[in-house]
Amino acid sequence: MSCDMTENTTDKTNEQTAERLAQIGREILGICRDELYFSMRFLDVALSSFVYTMDPEVSPFGTDGYHMYFHPRELGGLYRENRILANRGYLHMVLHCIFRHIWKTGGDRGSAYGSAENGPESGKRLWNLSCDIAVEHIIDGCDLRPVRFSRSLLRRETYRKLELSGHVLNAQRVCRLLTEWELTEKELGLLEEEFRVDDHRYWENENRKQPQDQQKWKDIDEKMETDLETFSKEAADKNGDFLGGLRVENRERHDYREFLRKFSVFREELKADPDTFDYGFYSYGMSLYGNMPLIEPLETREEHRIEEFAVVIDTSMSCSGELIRKFLEETYSVLTENESFFQKVNVHIIQCDEKVHQDVKITSGEELEGYMEHFQLYGEGGTDFRPAFEYVEELRQNGEFTDLKGMIYFTDGYGIYPERMPVWRTAFVFLEEDYRDADVPAWAIKLILREEDMEEHFGY
Repeated sequence: MSCDMTENTTDKTNEQTAERLAQIGREILGICRDELYFSMRFLDVALSSFVYTMDPEVSPFGTDGYHMYFHPRELGGLYRENRILANRGYLHMVLHCIFRHIWKTGGDRGSAYGSAENGPESGKRLWNLSCDIAVEHIIDGCDLRPVRFSRSLLRRETYRKLELSGHVLNAQRVCRLLTEWELTEKELGLLEEEFRVDDHRYWENENRKQPQDQQKWKDIDEKMETDLETFSKEAADKNGDFLGGLRVENRERHDYREFLRKFSVFREELKADPDTFDYGFYSYGMSLYGNMPLIEPLETREEHRIEEFAVVIDTSMSCSGELIRKFLEETYSVLTENESFFQKVNVHIIQCDEKVHQDVKITSGEELEGYMEHFQLYGEGGTDFRPAFEYVEELRQNGEFTDLKGMIYFTDGYGIYPERMPVWRTAFVFLEEDYRDADVPAWAIKLILREEDMEEHFGY
C-alpha cells in the first residue's frame, strides 16, 4: 500500500516538474518573440504562428512549421548563456518557415547535390547546411540589437566567398555554390558546426508536416514582402537581404512549355477528325444494317498549334553562350514535340544587343534543328531592348507576320526597355542561375527557367 502511494507521489511530482519545465520554456520563447517583435514589427504574424511544445529529443529546438519544439534544459542553458543566441535561434526557425525550407526537402532535392562517392546522404547534408547559411546570412545582415552578434572568421570568409556571385543568397543558390567548392569532409563538418542553430529532424518527418502549413507560410511571406516594399521601407533598410530573399522566394515561376502554348491559336487545318462525327448517321446505319454504322468524319478539326512568334536573344556580354544554348535547346524541345506545329510556321529567331545582328526565319522543325547545329552568337555589345521591338514591328508592318501572337526575349534583364506597349504579347525569360530580380515593364510577362528543369531534359 505504502509502495503504491510512493509511486503515485513520484509520478505526480514528475508530472509537476515536467509541466514546470514546459512552462519555463514557453516563457523563454515568448520573451524571444516579444524582443524580436519590437525591432521587426513586420514579422508580427510570423513570430506568433507557433505552438510551443516541449520535446526532450530535440536539440536545442526545432520546428515543423506549426509547432516550435524545445528541449527545456538546453533552451534554458542557451538563454542563460546569452539571450541574443536564443533570439537568433527563434528568428532562424521563423526564416526557415518563411522561405519554406521545411517543405523543400522531399523527393530528390538533397540528392540532386550529392557527390558520386557519398550519394544522396551527402546531398541532404549540403541542403540542410545551405538552408542554415542562407538564414544566418540574413540574420547577420540585420543591424538590430536583439540579434546583433559578433561573427567568426570562418563565417565572415564564407559570406565573402558566397557574395562574389553577386546574387541574393537563397538556399538553392548557396547549395549550388557549395557543390562547386567540392568541400572535403572536414570542411563540411566545420561549416555545419559553425552554422547549425536548430534541429531539422522534423523536416524529414512527413507525419509532422501539414500541406496547409506550407500555404499559411506562403501567405505570410507574401504579405511581409508587400509591407516591406510599401509601409516599412525604413525597416527594410535595416534588415539587410531580408526583402531580397523574399522577392526571390515569391517571384512567379512559369512553366515554359505552358507559356509557349499560350501563343497557340485556334485555326482549322485540313485533317480528319475521328472524334467528331454525326451520331444520327451512326444510329441510322446500325438500325438499317444491324452491324454497320455510317461514320463520316469531318475533313477539318480545330487544334491548338504554335503558328507565329519571335524569339529574341540578348547577345550582350552579360549573357553567356552556354545560357543561350540551354534556352534554345529548351525552346527546340518544346517546338518539336509531337503536333506542336501547324503545317506552316513562321518563327523568327533574332540576335540583338544594342542593335539587331541576325534574323533567321524558321518554317519547319528541320530548319530549327539545322539552326541549332550551326548556332553562333553575334554581338556582345551593350543591352538595349528597343531595336528588337522596332525591328519586329517593321516586319509586322511589311507583312512578314500576319498574326504575330508574341515575342520571347531571353535576357538578364539589364537594358533599356521600350516605353510603349507593343500590340503583341511579350515575355522576358531568365534562367534562374543568372536571375537578379530585374523589373520588367508592367505589360510584359516575367518567366524564370530553373536550371534543374533543363538538367532533367538535357542531362547537363
